[in-house]
Amino acid sequence: MGQQSLVDLLYVAAFCLGGLAFAIGPFIISYLFAPRNTRNYAQKTNQLIECGMEPIGEAWIRFGIIYYLYALMFLAFDVDVLFLFPVAMAYNDGFIIRDFVELVIFVGILSLAVIYAWKKGVFLWGRKTISLP
Repeated sequence: MGQQSLVDLLYVAAFCLGGLAFAIGPFIISYLFAPRNTRNYAQKTNQLIECGMEPIGEAWIRFGIIYYLYALMFLAFDVDVLFLFPVAMAYNDGFIIRDFVELVIFVGILSLAVIYAWKKGVFLWGRKTISLP
């Protein structure tokens, strides 16, 4: 095994150990810093939300579909913006005008999606009342 292969193997091992530390680290930290007071533990764990705070109101709430549409819009634009960075880096060495036009078309299509969602009322967060039968 050559010197370069050994260095590559050490990089992979360090990456795996770092990933393992990031996966197990939060469990160890929460174990070390969690409060040890177990009084009323059974009462607290039978609640719907176990965050240590007393719940206020009903647990079952109906969310409007607008919330989910807003979340989907955010997710789609988040992924698309992340796509723009490597594309902009790759498009710097040749057909600059053509590459710029392609990016403008891509952003234009995204803008049309925002306009469509705006017209459909996805970005309106008004409180709606629900009448139960």
